[in-house]
Amino acid sequence: MSERKAAPWMCPLDERIMEYIKKEDWATPGVIENETMMNASWGRTYERLKILEEAGFVERLTKYGVMFELTGEGQRYLEGSLDAARHVEKPSPHAD
Repeated sequence: MSERKAAPWMCPLDERIMEYIKKEDWATPGVIENETMMNASWGRTYERLKILEEAGFVERLTKYGVMFELTGEGQRYLEGSLDAARHVEKPSPHAD
């Protein structure tokens, strides 16, 4: 595995979330909050999922749901073949 290239806007929780989704195929903020040792609240996890969604690293399984899966870009990031800083400048959890 190559070294991952994180963007300045990313935090360690982002990688843990993506790693968990990769392992489980999909996840919700509640599952991530309850089933991991990340010590992140539902709200914080959901905020980071929305940022990762805006960046193209995860996507919702349904349009308005809270079930997320890893995208091809997310997979490439975890493998170290995608530079997150070059992929997206700074996503926002408030983007529509």
